[in-house]
Amino acid sequence: MLPPGESSAQTLLAHPGVQRVPSEKLELFQLRAFLTPDMCGELIAHIDAERRPSTLADPNGDAYFRTSETCDLSPDLPVVQELEARLLALNGIDPAHGEPLQGQRYAEGQEFKPHCDYFNPGGRDWEKYTSVAGQRTWTFMIYLNEGMAGGGTRFKCIGKTFQPETGKLICWNNRRPDGGVNPNTLHHGTKVRRGTKYVITKWYREKVWGW
Repeated sequence: MLPPGESSAQTLLAHPGVQRVPSEKLELFQLRAFLTPDMCGELIAHIDAERRPSTLADPNGDAYFRTSETCDLSPDLPVVQELEARLLALNGIDPAHGEPLQGQRYAEGQEFKPHCDYFNPGGRDWEKYTSVAGQRTWTFMIYLNEGMAGGGTRFKCIGKTFQPETGKLICWNNRRPDGGVNPNTLHHGTKVRRGTKYVITKWYREKVWGW
């Protein structure tokens, strides 16, 4: 049995269509058509209605490091409940270990420069962000639209860039097999050169989400 807050390659690859990126440096997967176009359209509408400027856990002095907008999606929305159910069926992670679903909107010229999703051990806000629910374990990200120029997600350490496709999910383990954080998960939400990009992000934690 997997520890709470964890999924595994075996769990994910048991689902039809899941593909693993062939690399020993990190556990990284994709699944096309995870969400229907109708679900994606509904989520985009909620993001547009509720978006706010995105923030950073550890500000680094670069005001242009993350220039997207973020939406905290209500767990009461039927489309959010359906999405959470699909994630559980895919990854087997107890929903109690998940952060609330977030949507992000990237307008033309916006990006999220290379970063890792885990909290930096010893970082300025380490205690603040890990004292209750612990470190982040897995990231699941879903593209809600396509057709923009730019906006890919680039994993520089392995030379792999995912291009946005409506409903496509990518996911990765933020840690190494020994439980330490994996810097090879460094990724870049590249600049949107034309159009608008929408994504959903779901992070999981070592402990129960108790905020």
